[in-house]
Amino acid sequence: MTGRRITVVGIGADGHLPPASRALVGNAEVLLGGERHLDLVPAVPGQVRRPWPRPLSALPGVLKEHRGRSIVALASGDPLVSGIGTTLIRLLGPDAVDVVPAVSSVSLARARMGWSAEESAVVTLVGRDVDALRRELAPGRRLLVLSSDESTPAAVAALLEESGFGATTIHVLGDLGSGAETHAVHPCPVPRLHVLALEVAGDGFATWATGLPDDAFEHDGQLTKRDVRASALARLAPRPGDRLWDVGAGAGSVAIEWLRAHPLTTATAVEADEERAARIGRNASRLGVPRLEVVTGRAPDALAGLPTPDAVFVGGGATADGLVGLCRDALAPGGRLVAHGVTLETERLLVDAFGAHGGELTRLCVEHVTPLGGRFTGWTPARAVVQWAWTKPIEGEAP
Repeated sequence: MTGRRITVVGIGADGHLPPASRALVGNAEVLLGGERHLDLVPAVPGQVRRPWPRPLSALPGVLKEHRGRSIVALASGDPLVSGIGTTLIRLLGPDAVDVVPAVSSVSLARARMGWSAEESAVVTLVGRDVDALRRELAPGRRLLVLSSDESTPAAVAALLEESGFGATTIHVLGDLGSGAETHAVHPCPVPRLHVLALEVAGDGFATWATGLPDDAFEHDGQLTKRDVRASALARLAPRPGDRLWDVGAGAGSVAIEWLRAHPLTTATAVEADEERAARIGRNASRLGVPRLEVVTGRAPDALAGLPTPDAVFVGGGATADGLVGLCRDALAPGGRLVAHGVTLETERLLVDAFGAHGGELTRLCVEHVTPLGGRFTGWTPARAVVQWAWTKPIEGEAP
């Protein structure tokens, strides 16, 4: 888009640039950056200086305007830590962008806290829903949180209190690497530029295991139950970067647990009932995966135009004309399909699919102990579920 490579140079909060980075900035025909960053760098005669456009979606137009000129962009610390470097690489491709990092705010925060990289985790809330923090909470965990603005610490504190982790210590590390650096425990004054360091404490809900308790979800009975859900997820096999379609999502439990498996998974929950679709969104936020995409519509029509899935779960509506076949065809090579049925009609369809395409056919019968009256208890069976699991062959492999 620019006709030449773009170099993204990391700059410290104090404006420090090592000699090589200083030369790159001084020789640039066009210098892009935040207004604060641009003010930190001495003026260069004839150099064009442009702050980032607002909204940032206008950035392609700015780059096109300066096509063919040498462009350097300034970014805080490491441009690839929740920074503009990532945005430019996604926009232009890795072959068009050079990155020259400085010490990141994450590295500085770890140094100030004395936390190793192996014993702490990073969560970015820059431009993201604070509910994304929920997935990461567990007693004793050390979290570095990249804040969006001055309101983030109060929002994090409220979420921690509501989630059962109100005993967490929230360190506010301000203006890291500058002469105005601060370290205080929240509640405290909050500088514009800061990182939060959380020492998580409390007895709130914390697990990444599949098969969450059914009462972890708000539902009206249309829910893939715990034991059956765990079986489905084992066969769907979520992997970093994979995308799931959860078709006939009900309460969204399968899509939500898929997303909780890894931060780089993505999912779309398709649900025809508007009230249930809204409920899916609430469940996703409460369980720490607000990134779940919810499509309100009836499959198969609602699947049109969705990105290619790596896995598909059909939890309801499998008898809709052509639905299972469409989902099977839509999968990327190596993709996994899991379909459940509780009615004879759906069971017949899945048995026929197994006969035609192979895979794995399982009948899941779960019983729970319940009171029978007086001092006696007994086994109460849940409705049996027929599960068909199938993996799409990769070209050149035997089916």
